[in-house]
Amino acid sequence: MDTTRYQSLFTKKGFWQKLGPRARSIGRETLEKALYLYYAVQSPLTPKWAKRVIYGALGYFILPLDAIPDLAPVLGYTDDLSVMAAALATVAFYITPDVKAQAQQKLDQWFKAPDRPAYTDA
Repeated sequence: MDTTRYQSLFTKKGFWQKLGPRARSIGRETLEKALYLYYAVQSPLTPKWAKRVIYGALGYFILPLDAIPDLAPVLGYTDDLSVMAAALATVAFYITPDVKAQAQQKLDQWFKAPDRPAYTDA
């Protein structure tokens, strides 16, 4: 899929607005890929050509109207996931350990299990 027409649709605000309230419903795998791309595009080590690929994929992701509506149960994010997976394959060299760590930190915030009291035998 040619994502060049979606490059102009990407904004940081739009990205976080899409993710914030829906983080858990989007699913960890899709979020992980989106965050890898997001943090890679922020890196000064990522070249311009790779950033254009990433902006296209993330622009498609945040677009409310896409091939499969995001509100569709089960299938809603499959098209987004496939576009992001293709972008990741293209720019894989720029998904550094630092990018992965930033993504994991954000995922841990969203999917952290509620604190449970420690078991005591009293």
